[in-house]
Amino acid sequence: MICYGFGEKEVEEQTMTRTPIRTTIRTTIRTTIWMGLSIAMAATASGQEGKGKAVSAALPADIHADSLNRLPLIKREQMDENGKKVYDLHAGGAGKMVQRTGPSTISLYSPGVAEPLRRLNDYLRRKNSLLGDQVTELAILVAAREMDSNYVWSAHEPTAQKVGVPQAAIDAVKFGKPLAGLGEKETVVIGVARQLFRDHKLDSATFAKTVALFGNQGTVELIAVMGDYIVNSMLLNAWDQHLPPERKPLLPPR
Repeated sequence: MICYGFGEKEVEEQTMTRTPIRTTIRTTIRTTIWMGLSIAMAATASGQEGKGKAVSAALPADIHADSLNRLPLIKREQMDENGKKVYDLHAGGAGKMVQRTGPSTISLYSPGVAEPLRRLNDYLRRKNSLLGDQVTELAILVAAREMDSNYVWSAHEPTAQKVGVPQAAIDAVKFGKPLAGLGEKETVVIGVARQLFRDHKLDSATFAKTVALFGNQGTVELIAVMGDYIVNSMLLNAWDQHLPPERKPLLPPR
């Protein structure tokens, strides 16, 4: 070993002196990193807690923070055996959780109501239905507009756009515009809804056009889609369902 002018004793003394210094530096670095991480984690937790408090503070007094409506989020273990089966139906299978907001969180308080509503909705929105996705989504939007349900509208306007419902038809429903210039199906669907919801009847000419376009079964299913979402919207409105923070409200007031 080459010592470059230092005696063996001097080298040993210097080595012993540097060792505790290095240890101290390492300890200081580790402590600093740990303190930084702790501060960052505390700040994040504080921010999340503050955000949660801010959201809760913005809600009316009778709205529960977990469901964002007037009922606390129902839990599967609270239900009897039949109720658990209905819960699983709404959740999409055993071991899954029901969506935290929406009509299921309300209707599940009465499994006898929740089960047929779920089965009806699944049937009406089945793959390759008689009406097709465009007509079905347009019918849902009309019901949402008539009930001023921002929850239903904000969930289904993006879906309607995705399946190809013309924007002119969406805007006619959204803003109450005249139907001039729309396609035949769009004109009939919106016209049927406006007559039923506002006049509480359907004239012979419009009825005949509806059956000519969709057939007897299709006409029944068209009216059933509208009725299904009227019921859902009534549940949501009665229990004052608020939108989840990540969903943008898309339905303007009239």
